[in-house]
Amino acid sequence: MKTLISPSLLSADFLHLDKDIEMINNSESDYIHMDVMDGIFVPNISFGFPVLNAVGKACTKPMDVHYMIVHPELYIQQTADAGAAIMSVHIETCTHLHRTIQQIKQAGMKAGVVLNPSTPICQLEDIITEVDLVLLMSVNPGFGGQTFIENTIGKVKRLRELIARTGSSAIIEIDGGVQAETAPRLVEAGADMLVSGSYIFKSANPIQTIHDLKALG
Repeated sequence: MKTLISPSLLSADFLHLDKDIEMINNSESDYIHMDVMDGIFVPNISFGFPVLNAVGKACTKPMDVHYMIVHPELYIQQTADAGAAIMSVHIETCTHLHRTIQQIKQAGMKAGVVLNPSTPICQLEDIITEVDLVLLMSVNPGFGGQTFIENTIGKVKRLRELIARTGSSAIIEIDGGVQAETAPRLVEAGADMLVSGSYIFKSANPIQTIHDLKALG
């Protein structure tokens, strides 16, 4: 299976969002990654439903929505209504994670759980068979363009072992510092899906960059 690619809209040109979405539409990307931040869980504010709704209508790629917010369970139906294919929530923000995962699925979306760099894989033991996706943060969440955290490689391997041991069908997604040097190592360690922002949007040929990332699988 070829590596799944989800370009992060956080690194797009917000003055010319239509052009960047057209580029994604014309590329080999599998999803468009939407980072929603609230300024509480992470020290930054990104965008909300006006942007999600507009992108959902304009982009032909399914939306991969990553909530870096407190109480993401309050926005499940709105996220589905915006056209999201995947809704991922942080394990660190969900007191009732199992219930939230069930509600995301009931709304017709794939359910993902996200781990911060300091959150250990063992916390997934009792939920891994329920989720469709695990997103490992390879930078501290909140800002684009950060340096890759090296411990992520070992973390991917440990997650792959947990998935194999439990018979889970979850795929592994990585977000943060994904570029030419780190992407092949992540795929070799067991990652299925790569989120990339700055590396794609700041490249001379974003469509070619997406193609090259996809060819790693």
